[in-house]
Formats: sequence, C-alpha cells, structure tokens
Amino acid sequence: MADSTRIDKFLWSIRVFKTRADATEACKGGKVTVNGQDAKPSKEVKGGDVISVRKGAIHYTYKVLLPIEKRQGAKEVEKYAQNLTPESELKKMNAPVETFFVKRDRGAGRPTKKERREMDDLYTTLWESSDSFDGD
Repeated sequence: MADSTRIDKFLWSIRVFKTRADATEACKGGKVTVNGQDAKPSKEVKGGDVISVRKGAIHYTYKVLLPIEKRQGAKEVEKYAQNLTPESELKKMNAPVETFFVKRDRGAGRPTKKERREMDDLYTTLWESSDSFDGD
C-alpha cells in the first residue's frame, strides 16, 4: 500500500462519491478540505489526515486510516477511513426538504419573462443561503 494517495482517488475508493470525476469536481468546487485547508484533486493524503466533505447541506468528516487507490467494497471501507461525522449532521438527511412554491392567481397564465427572472433570482438566493441538499 502507498504512503499517500490523491484525495480524489481516496474519496472515490472509500465510496464517498460514485465516480472519480465527481470527487474531482467536488475538490475543484471547494467542497473538500484536508486538515482544514481547501484541497485540490491532486492533494496527497496520508494516514491521520482529517477530510471534510460538503455534500449538499451535510458536512461529512473522515479520518484517513490507510491511504488506498483501489475502490473498496462497502464492508471494507471502515479499514481505510473512520467516519467522524457528528450525529447532528447525519440527522439533516432525514429532515424534510423545503420546497418553494410561488402563489399565482388562478387564470393568471404563464409568468412573464420579467416575473420568471424575479422568481429565479429569489429561488437562487434562498437556495444559496440555505445551502439545501443537492441530491448527491
């Protein structure tokens, strides 16, 4: 086994992300930190490092036990990474997802371009401020 491995490979191999491309994209998007510092996909991780991953509204935390590069079965993952995610974060998975409906009078027809843009701006503002679950 290697002394260290790339963060994107490691996150993929312990099944945090379905594809390595997803892991790479999360690193590039600033959703992954190693020991409190933003991590690029090529960042090397070694035993003892603490990784924080933001997927939607949930912040997962893992401690690297053994760095690996090959994808492992779900039952084998605990040999390589320890899940340190607090219970309060895990409860967010079961929380009801807030929906955003715009009340329109019956018979008002489709929204105009201006109204649609206003709704999109409002929705985007609410979405970013709440950091809602994005389905990952």
